[in-house]
Amino acid sequence: MRLIRARIDSAALRSNLRVIRACAPGRRVMAVVKANAYGHGLTGTALALADADAFAVARLEEAMALREAGLRRRIVLLEGVFDAAQLQEAARLDLDLVVHQDLQLALLETQPSERRYRLWLKVDTGMNRLGFRPEQFRAAWQRLTRLSAPPLELRVLTHLAGADEEDGSFTREQLARLEPLVQGLNVEVSIANSAAILSQPTTHAHWVRPGLALYGISPFPQRRGREFGLKPAMTLESTVIAVRELPAGERVGYGGTWRASRPTRLAIIAAGYGDGLLRSLSNGAPMLIGARRVPLVGRVSMDMIAADVTELPGVSVGDRVELWGAGLAVEEVAAAGGTIAYELLCAVSQRVPIELI
Repeated sequence: MRLIRARIDSAALRSNLRVIRACAPGRRVMAVVKANAYGHGLTGTALALADADAFAVARLEEAMALREAGLRRRIVLLEGVFDAAQLQEAARLDLDLVVHQDLQLALLETQPSERRYRLWLKVDTGMNRLGFRPEQFRAAWQRLTRLSAPPLELRVLTHLAGADEEDGSFTREQLARLEPLVQGLNVEVSIANSAAILSQPTTHAHWVRPGLALYGISPFPQRRGREFGLKPAMTLESTVIAVRELPAGERVGYGGTWRASRPTRLAIIAAGYGDGLLRSLSNGAPMLIGARRVPLVGRVSMDMIAADVTELPGVSVGDRVELWGAGLAVEEVAAAGGTIAYELLCAVSQRVPIELI
């Protein structure tokens, strides 16, 4: 019996991909599956999304795992490579490489190879993280076109820093910086992340790069995925492992941060920060037992949490608990922990078994 598990709905993943295609008709979709597919399981998620046009990962090890799982679609290495050995491995795996700094240009120039890579030149239009600044872009472009083995394909991408902001002003600034750089190059461009796909058609360009939306989650702080027709792909569920009667005045958990104001019935649930639940989840954070919402009481510990089930007299050991998923939006749970859905999903630990359904 698995006390805790993450159930991943492959039909929901595919449905979300269809929603994204409908939002950006005619554009190709690069499905972002980095960070263990946002906690959903890298290989299983990618195989469920096999109809995507390409996949994006951050690290070489992620690309290796996808190839070993039999994925033959294009894989884009978002952080690129950093030495000759990585460049050689990327060639073996037939990866698209993002080029975002001089070191990577120099690797391509100095490593003798007959290999013609598919390259994405990244321009920093305002994120100030990775990429060539606009004034450096032309020189970098020219260096790539002069390689001894010119790129098989050369594309451009940038990353939006504020696509979830309602007024869209920062995104417009970024687009204004990008447009003159690519004008006249006759090159395919990728700009839009999940928020931009759902709300800003002017960013769609040739390729869109959905991450969070693929998993059924809204990228906007005050909205839920279902408002866009998205379906949550992950349901994190656990099990009641004990039921306790507590007299009024007793405290619960480390530090006794919650005190019973009445005789209370507690359900002890097999889930904690060892499974990825955030310790910052506060008293009152919601969960579901059956179809009923019950509040978290006391601090999250490594392996267990407690819920007040006084109003649910039938709760017993073995009952299923939904921590988030189809019945309870992960966005709401994240807000109760003072964070965002990305962090909750990516925090799901390796000891939580993933069941793809």
